[in-house]
Amino acid sequence: MPHFTVHIRDEALDGTVEPKLIAALTDAVGTVFGPGFARLVGVDLIGIPAHRRGVGGLPADRDNPVVTLSMREAAYHLPEVPDAPARLVAATTDALAAVLGEQVRSQVIVTITGTPAGRTGVAGAVA
Repeated sequence: MPHFTVHIRDEALDGTVEPKLIAALTDAVGTVFGPGFARLVGVDLIGIPAHRRGVGGLPADRDNPVVTLSMREAAYHLPEVPDAPARLVAATTDALAAVLGEQVRSQVIVTITGTPAGRTGVAGAVA
């Protein structure tokens, strides 16, 4: 299951942004792997108070979303989905910019992680 964890300034999450971010990030995975894959996407939005986020040794004065997408490593190497990691980074950044505004694009950090086969589980069983 693809899973996003997004760390973002708490002030950016106002009750209307959350459903838009969840939908946009889900759609981002769907644009790379197909719409059927999107139904598997999980998203966690983690708000960080402004005084607890810093960039360059100073408290951050704007949104600096830090995004981690993790899923099984094999998904990044499917022959029918060439350049999946690069496409996911671009689609994820586009999704955040579409919801939060173009001004965040240059601040978005996306990390793609892959879990080797046999190291994930669902319902108590290795998947």
